[in-house]
Amino acid sequence: MWSKQERSDEAGAPYVGHGGTFKNTLAEIDTPDPSVVYDGGFYYMTFTHGGTDIMVMKSRTLDFRAAERKVVWRPPVGAAYSANLWAPEIQHVRGKWYIYFAADDGDNANHRMYALEAATDDPLGEYAFQGQITDETDKWAIDGLVMEQEDRLYFVWSGWEGDVNEAQNTYIAPMSDPLTISGPRVLLSRPDLEWEKAGGPPYINEGQSVLQRDGRVHIVYSGAGSWTPYYSLGVLSLREGGDPLRADDWSKHPEPLLAMNAEAGVYGPGHNSFAPSPDGTETWLVYHATSGESDGWANRKARAAKVGWTGGGLPDFGKPQPLAAAIEAPSGMGVLRAEEARAEGDALVFSHIASTVETTVPVLLQYRLAEGGAGRIALSSSAGEAVAAELEATAPGETGYAYAELLLPEGGGELRAQASGGAELLALELPRFEAEWGEWLGGAEESENVHASRGAAALLHEPGDGVRLPNVRVPQSGAYTVSVAVLNPADGARLELSAGGTKRTLDIEPQERGELRVYEAELKLSAGANAIELTARAGSLRVDWVDIWIRPGG
Repeated sequence: MWSKQERSDEAGAPYVGHGGTFKNTLAEIDTPDPSVVYDGGFYYMTFTHGGTDIMVMKSRTLDFRAAERKVVWRPPVGAAYSANLWAPEIQHVRGKWYIYFAADDGDNANHRMYALEAATDDPLGEYAFQGQITDETDKWAIDGLVMEQEDRLYFVWSGWEGDVNEAQNTYIAPMSDPLTISGPRVLLSRPDLEWEKAGGPPYINEGQSVLQRDGRVHIVYSGAGSWTPYYSLGVLSLREGGDPLRADDWSKHPEPLLAMNAEAGVYGPGHNSFAPSPDGTETWLVYHATSGESDGWANRKARAAKVGWTGGGLPDFGKPQPLAAAIEAPSGMGVLRAEEARAEGDALVFSHIASTVETTVPVLLQYRLAEGGAGRIALSSSAGEAVAAELEATAPGETGYAYAELLLPEGGGELRAQASGGAELLALELPRFEAEWGEWLGGAEESENVHASRGAAALLHEPGDGVRLPNVRVPQSGAYTVSVAVLNPADGARLELSAGGTKRTLDIEPQERGELRVYEAELKLSAGANAIELTARAGSLRVDWVDIWIRPGG
């Protein structure tokens, strides 16, 4: 255990977590039409799950590979909504969870919108079918969702004007409650731009989502054929003070905001949703795309990108990034807050701790102490005995930080923390950085390995190959222990670690194939963000993960 009272950041900026990076895609399975929300410390995703049922996944981070997965609803046989369940949209509207989805009886011409209502406050809990969501025309409809603006509800969807599959338009209608359309539909947009017509007919406006910022309202939608690489994201914007039900109060941006990037190997980016970073300071775009120009509806997997903004107030999604791109994690991701834990007596229980292998991890504790207190925090998992962190005193109202070391079982599970002696646990983190999520140097690449923590590691083929971890955040400047997990090294392999001008070289000993061995060095890091490079200086080796911490007694 290591404990220290400190400022959050020597430059005065608050400490928002250990940072890190991730890489697209967000799951190993096809996840077309992703709808993602954040609630109570977890991300939830639903998507078109083969068109047969409604599945929801739950994860601490945007990495859904180890997420809990549950089919929350299956349609009955022989109903008007038994087949082709498309694009479920999970939303929290006026105190309840709803899932809106399109379905038909096996004939696409009969696609209509339907809704499920949650029976509990758990997005992964039970849902009850609540029937069709329709306006008076009862025309073909898909991709519907609720928009809330100035305490009023609206339903936004993609539909046909008549009964022929010629074009999909964007419609909006008022709602009296989350299940009832209460007025006529209003046509907001036809697919009349050249980019929207690619791959048609039929011509497409679909996959609508709502983005609100600083009083402005935007409907981001997908245009062009979803079966083509030209599928892209466009935007409709409501003028300030405008009426959502007046078509003239909306304007359409002439060019797509996100389109295929053949150089990066990203095709058909579209059908998106938006989710906040865990600390609420950022907005993230979640969309699907394919990796092949001819993939069509196959291989559509969810990806994420941080949303920026133009000087004119439009969202800026940038260009789709290649799968090898290391993306800085959403702000606050990986910080497990005490108020989001489950209370069991005097203990706090943090669930859904992901770990594919049994492993010992550092735990960074954020705490406060009562005046004059000398508290401690006990930690335990199902893998072994509890460990205790003795805490240094903090000034009144200030946050202290302490490190401990804990064994996690294969499969992860729950972590239990119990504070005593006047200590208050604010949050905890596991400051582990997956090497395969870093930036490649030289000819380094990802390598599948069943012994690695996520089933993959960074493979450094030869001297000069390496991996750069660009977003390593620590709460205070100082000397930190860098623990590096190595697999399958060549005889005589050497690995150099560097950060901020400090370099350390590790001599890697011979290991059995599949054996994971941890090597350690000390590097000086600055409060806030740091970049750490790991470079092969002799031989080849695989790097599984890197832990950044201060070893107990250090």
